[in-house]
Amino acid sequence: MPARPPASVLVVDDEEIIRETLVEFLTQEGFAATACDSGEEAIAFAGKQRYEVALCDINLPGLDGIEVLERLAKVSPETAVVLITAYATVETAVEAFQKGAHDYLMKPIILHEVLGKIRRLLKHRDLFHENQWLRRELNRDADSGPEMILGRSPGMKRAMDLARRVGPTRSTVLILGESGTGKELMAKAVHRFAQAERPIEGRFLAINCAAIPSDLLENQLFGHRKGSFTGADKDATGLFVHAGFGTVFLDEIGELPLATQAKLLRAIEQKEVFPVGANEPVKVDARIVAATNKDLAKEAAEGRFREDLFYRLNVVSIELPPLRERRDDIPEFVEFLLSKHARAMAKKVTGVSHEAMQAILAHPWKGNVRELDNALQRAVILGDGPLVTLADLPPDLAPAANDPFGIDDLGAAAERFERIHIERMIRVCPDKREAAKRLGIGLSSLYRKIEQLGIGGEK
Repeated sequence: MPARPPASVLVVDDEEIIRETLVEFLTQEGFAATACDSGEEAIAFAGKQRYEVALCDINLPGLDGIEVLERLAKVSPETAVVLITAYATVETAVEAFQKGAHDYLMKPIILHEVLGKIRRLLKHRDLFHENQWLRRELNRDADSGPEMILGRSPGMKRAMDLARRVGPTRSTVLILGESGTGKELMAKAVHRFAQAERPIEGRFLAINCAAIPSDLLENQLFGHRKGSFTGADKDATGLFVHAGFGTVFLDEIGELPLATQAKLLRAIEQKEVFPVGANEPVKVDARIVAATNKDLAKEAAEGRFREDLFYRLNVVSIELPPLRERRDDIPEFVEFLLSKHARAMAKKVTGVSHEAMQAILAHPWKGNVRELDNALQRAVILGDGPLVTLADLPPDLAPAANDPFGIDDLGAAAERFERIHIERMIRVCPDKREAAKRLGIGLSSLYRKIEQLGIGGEK
């Protein structure tokens, strides 16, 4: 079994003596320590390499420690941050922890205290990962309930709050969102919240209105009577009857034919359906949850969807934001989906590399969670583990890692562009002296840049 690489620590302090002392001490203790003297440089470093821990002074020129803490949470959310200050106050400490700091150090720095805090953070990280694995193993069926709805972004919090509130009612619900955002999962969550409030006899039954021809769709929804058509040798109940007091989920409701829309409207208003070939209606109790990626109000205005049905469906609407608008949720999705695919394929995959995560965070994800799921399934199939690397991801994700416009932070984007430009120049001019001349910098400066930016594997 290969030896575990040393934990990496980033030291950020504008006082040279403190930087050098900490780096020397941590290196002697077996850590891979890197030093920088500004917050801007720290963000750039974190954009290129993963650090388990960052020791960051609060009082820095330019970006201060609190700003560095906030930006690190976006660029490298897996990094545990310990803030350092000579002027500790209760207010400063509270603000630091509210912003996500993991610990606090006072100057003058006591080296054994630094070592103790880092080891404690690393132990906590290992226990956290182990607990996550155990929790996933103990809750293998969790993806069938509301807890599968991942994400803590404001948009998802609003959506889940609506689902919890409307779940125990019998109101119709309209779920809006792009393809791949998890509309059926949200519909299941609404159903489960109803069951949690008052356990009842009822199923969750789903049908895609765009996937079934209109004549078969009516039969699926409302059932038929014996002899109503060739091959109908016995009565059959449709989804509305079969669901009992449960939920019928109508996906892609915008594709429902107008004639079927009229029958659905009756099911909502009168709580009864006419099976195909029946002379008498059948009472139904099922609740309707519908979903669409279309603008139903516009469809109704243009005559492609019944306006009265739209208003009946749109009693409560839950809108699911696209993945590109909830990037803070992506690491949580990555962890869950990797675990699911690794378990299904009996492969030990514990996470993704820093470079792969940067590419994943930068990708536009036009296919939303479904596209991310497919990409991670491919990575688990092709990867040797334990970490998914950039090479394991689909080819169209790799350019995102090199796109300076794929990240918000100006310093990290500038560093990324600098690396891309120098790499291109070295390809054009293999002679480093000529490349330095064309770049307008000295040869020693070029070699320093190559080392700092990790170009050509020379980092």
